[in-house]
Formats: sequence, structure tokens, C-alpha cells
Amino acid sequence: MKFGALSIPLFALMLAIPFQGDAMAAQTSTGPFGLWDPHRRPERPDLKSVRRIRFLTEDDFPPFDFQGSSGALEGFNVDLARAVCRQLKVPCTIQARRWDTIVAALEEGQADVIAASLVPSKEARERLQFSQPYYMRPARFAMRRQDPLPAFTPEGLAGRRIGVVADTAHAAYAKAYLKTASLVSLANDTALREALKRGEIDLAFADGIGLSLWLNGSDAGNCCTFAGGPYLDSHFFGDGIGMAMRREDGDLKQAIDYALFQIWEQGIYADLVRRWFPVDPFADLP
Repeated sequence: MKFGALSIPLFALMLAIPFQGDAMAAQTSTGPFGLWDPHRRPERPDLKSVRRIRFLTEDDFPPFDFQGSSGALEGFNVDLARAVCRQLKVPCTIQARRWDTIVAALEEGQADVIAASLVPSKEARERLQFSQPYYMRPARFAMRRQDPLPAFTPEGLAGRRIGVVADTAHAAYAKAYLKTASLVSLANDTALREALKRGEIDLAFADGIGLSLWLNGSDAGNCCTFAGGPYLDSHFFGDGIGMAMRREDGDLKQAIDYALFQIWEQGIYADLVRRWFPVDPFADLP
């Protein structure tokens, strides 16, 4: 999956909650809806300098941004950008650009905001500024439906075959904290998912959003389900995904942050999550 146009390191691609010491910590997730603090309301922006907003996105990264059957842009990022426009009551355009040109187009003044799941890495932050994060990427366990649910403790996972994709943040995280398990390294997400379907591993540990889309798709064949809850850790996986702007556009950033808060507070954000992610990547399971 593409989440960076600026040599984004793998460790910034998704999110997980660390285990505490050698024990797995029980986690209480507020999910994507916990990204905004209702007690810290953003100030209403002065829109005198924000007369219009030109958004850039991609068109080949479903369900975030893609070209629909009618030829129009669709997806979670696209709908969120449109919701921002409605909140601010300013005219907007949303255009697709090739991924390897999208940052340059913004910096050259051809657009105002990137809404395309660009990771706010250190390198990216040196060139751009980012809005408040509007989604995070939880790490999740998945298991076959017929298997008994394990206890997510060092004892409960002892000897369990846990699959991870090699050279990812999940693999590094598992190596650091799942020391009682038997880790199985797979070449890519497809190999990981097929190994889980065939019972060659007991659990898959991977990106929760990617897993949620697979679990809801035909390739999974209703074989599997999430196990336990989501895990988040900014040390391993970053601080979430925001919209990107030029560093000098401070008024625009304030306007975007304000609009995103309103979208969340009014329940619009929750509706978009349900529309584009039928299997909730943040749902806690017993």
C-alpha cells in the first residue's frame, strides 16, 4: 500500500499499542473517533484568506480514493474533503494526481491540500504541514473462525504460530514484544492471509485496515475474523494520517482543523467510516 511520496520508512505506515514490559497490556480503544478531544475545541477560523480549496488525491487506492464506475472520484478521503468544503462553505475542487507527482504539485502552487493518506514522516514535515490526524492505522490480530480465541497474554500466546510480513513495523513489534510466541515471517500480505486461511499459522498480526478490507472481501471467503482489540503505538507506527498543506498556509490549516472537528462532532465522520469500512478496524472483540 502506498502511504508516502517522500521515502516514507516502513515504521511510519501503521499504528499499534505496545505491550507493557513482557506482558501484553489490555487495551481500551477509543478508535478513530478518539482523535478529537471534545474539551479542546478549535477556534473558528477567519476565512478571509481561504476563498477556495483545491484538493489533490489519488485515483487508484480504494477505499480511500479511486475512480468509480461513473468515472468520478470516490472514497473515504474524497468524501471527507467534500465534507470539509461543506463545513467551511467555500468552493472546492478535487483532482487526482499520480502519486509520485502529488507533493511537487502542491509545492508548486497547483493545489492547496493533499487528501491522499500521505504519512506525516519527519521528512514530510520538513517540507509540509499537516492537519490534525483524521485516521490511524491500528495493528490487529486475525484468526480462523473455527479456532478457539486465545488469551492475549504471554502465557496465552506461548508457542502460538503468529504470522507477520517480513521487514514491516508489525514484524519488528512482534519480535520485540511477542517473545513467547513462535513468529512466522511471510513475504507479503497475500502470503500472510493465505497462510492463515490454510491453518499454517494460528494468528496473523498485521495492519488492521488492510485486514478489515480483506475480511469483508471475497478473497477471505468468510474464513477469518479479528481476534481481540486494536493496538496503537506512535513509537513504532507514527501519529496518524492528516491532510497536507504548504507550511506557509497557516490560516488554511486552522480552517481544515476546525472543519474536521465539526465533521467528527456532528457524526458525519462516523457515517463515513461505516460506509467505507464495513468491518470496523477498531472494533473490540471478546
